[in-house]
Amino acid sequence: MNAGYIEHPTMLQSLLSVRGLLWSALIIFAAWLGWHHYGELMDPNDRSYEIGILIGATLGVIAFGLAWKSMQTLLSFVLVMTFIGIYTYSSHGDSYKAQETAFFLKFLFSSQSAIMWMNVLFVFAMVTYFFALWRDSSFAGKVATGLTWSAVAFGLTGMGVRWRESYLINPDYGHIPVSNLYEVFILFAIITAVLYLYYEQKIRSRALGGFVLMVISAAVVFILWYTFGRDAAEIQPLVPALKSYWMKIHVPANFVGYGTFALAAMIAIPYLWRDRIEKRGDMDNPWLNRLPTLDAMEDVMYKAIAFGFAFFTIATILGAMWAAEAWGGYWSWDPKETWALIVWLNYAAWLHFRMSKGWGGARMAWWSIIGLLITTFAFLGVNMFLSGLHSYGTL
Repeated sequence: MNAGYIEHPTMLQSLLSVRGLLWSALIIFAAWLGWHHYGELMDPNDRSYEIGILIGATLGVIAFGLAWKSMQTLLSFVLVMTFIGIYTYSSHGDSYKAQETAFFLKFLFSSQSAIMWMNVLFVFAMVTYFFALWRDSSFAGKVATGLTWSAVAFGLTGMGVRWRESYLINPDYGHIPVSNLYEVFILFAIITAVLYLYYEQKIRSRALGGFVLMVISAAVVFILWYTFGRDAAEIQPLVPALKSYWMKIHVPANFVGYGTFALAAMIAIPYLWRDRIEKRGDMDNPWLNRLPTLDAMEDVMYKAIAFGFAFFTIATILGAMWAAEAWGGYWSWDPKETWALIVWLNYAAWLHFRMSKGWGGARMAWWSIIGLLITTFAFLGVNMFLSGLHSYGTL
């Protein structure tokens, strides 16, 4: 399970290949199909912006798939599964109650069924990753990876179908499913898993999977508690402040940042484990042959935080622009805004000391873990203990 980087073809090479052209055509067709059937549901006051988001998302997905071929396979399955779910509703008169009787909806592709499958698969994946690490089993590691990909596929399907379900319940309820803690925890789990799977392929090691899946499984526990303890899976109408095209771009960008920060923190755990073994001089320890090298793990932590910091910065700017439109000012020192700034400053400092001062090693790993605690409070703690303009996200 030792790490080693692999090379990938350039995006232009991927685009000019037969597979790349077919992939691009598939995504463009899927976008057109969505526009053709549901374009009239766009907010007429923000229609030009929403069309721009659709075009940007289409081009982004195409580029993502060209840069990472595994994403082509994943999203192809997701498109098929989502189509089956939406088509099944359509074949039953677009009745939301069809999920109670239609087989594919009841057991697989309604939003709640798909998300439950996601939850179960993520937990099984975590256990299997740890088993693979303990037994140094390549086969078990491949099974764990397959379970993780499957969980992501069901999670994305669940979110896509949930988007349609919100309109079936009531056209006035219709919204992209990133509006409350239940929905964004699902988004967080998916994004973190996708980021991990990318680096798993990049360093050719599955040894980190169990550690990263721990934070995803913690999100699963919250989703389950929130579902059964608070009936959070029930689709609710949006509060007025969230009825905006800004939500479609601000929230996903924010959670790319959260996902990368969580990924870096969880990789810091095996980093510190290996670092301690090496500092003891126990070079015959069998775990050294199973864990990636310190350099490989440190590089993943750095790249993940740098990537997430860029998205978090964009999300913060977008949030300020949204606030100016919704509340009349770019910044109001609302608790959520203040803690977002604290998170931004924390990772800005982490990157500064890493790049300018050459800091590395265990202290940066510990800092990554502390950073996750800060981020968790900004993500969840503010909603629990502080009130403000973002109170719509409370428990």
